[in-house]
Amino acid sequence: MELRTIERAAGAFQKPLGAAELQAICGRVFGRQARVVSAVELGGGMYNNTYRVAVTGQDRPVIVRVAPEPGVQFRSERQLMRNEYASVPWLSVIGPLMPRVIAADWSHEVIGRDWMVQTLLDGSPASGPRGLIAYPRPAWSTFFRQMGAIAKKVHAVRGPHFGSVAGPGYATWRQAVIASLEDIATDLDGAGLDAADMQQVVAAAKEEPVLDEITEPRLLAGDLWIVNVMVAEGAPEPTINGVLDLDRTLWGDPAADWTIRMALAKPGTERDAFWDSDSYGPLDRSPAAVRRSLIYQARHLGAIRLEHHRLGNPDGVRSTYTDLAAILTEMG
Repeated sequence: MELRTIERAAGAFQKPLGAAELQAICGRVFGRQARVVSAVELGGGMYNNTYRVAVTGQDRPVIVRVAPEPGVQFRSERQLMRNEYASVPWLSVIGPLMPRVIAADWSHEVIGRDWMVQTLLDGSPASGPRGLIAYPRPAWSTFFRQMGAIAKKVHAVRGPHFGSVAGPGYATWRQAVIASLEDIATDLDGAGLDAADMQQVVAAAKEEPVLDEITEPRLLAGDLWIVNVMVAEGAPEPTINGVLDLDRTLWGDPAADWTIRMALAKPGTERDAFWDSDSYGPLDRSPAAVRRSLIYQARHLGAIRLEHHRLGNPDGVRSTYTDLAAILTEMG
């Protein structure tokens, strides 16, 4: 077997698999006679380990994704792969863009981690050298217009409860938001980081009536942005032909989605095409919606702080305290 893995520090969060482990996974899925010819670990993701694997008897390579060991997962990010698997039927609205799940295993009989085997998507990563930056800037508007249309389809899906798709579910959006914020604060404490500002957000959410105005759970992609999108190779303009790694899906207010945060991040640029009437459409900017958005921004910053900590980026961690202090001031 030809095995290529990404070099990481000994204490890195992501732990690569060995040849025997990859062979065991593929033997479980494709039969004991199947042999792994080659396995290449793919970069870009910062949570799971992902491999492009060529297996005897298969016409084309498959993708093998392996979750972190259970003991190192944050409370606010627990069992994300299982959440993604539970989301597949709800994401049929964008089914043609998504990889097909060939097999998934939570038993830990083969290796001591959750894993999933999926079909390989065509195209190039939108965040890579043959992705969005391979096109002139004026053409990027087309890309973000497509992104808005995809997000709109996802947000139109109605669900049975608030909170993550796989559960636990909550009867109200306020309860789901508070639970999420509390999990993030607990993770920050466990990581030895100051969580006082996040506790202030928790207290504010408990007293915030505008959260109760959200009464219909809608599907949020959770992590839909450039890094999780594929574009068609050789197309005259950037054309989205794949969406992957939607493991942070939840039911709630679409305005709380990561996609919305990123679409708003650089006003006056090509991202504004996201809000075109033939794409996502204009965002609600009523006083109540703006008030809710402050809580959503705080939640995102808490998650970003944890990720910076996991990646060993102290400057990134520090910047979240400054940004969250500004939001708390605006909340009053």
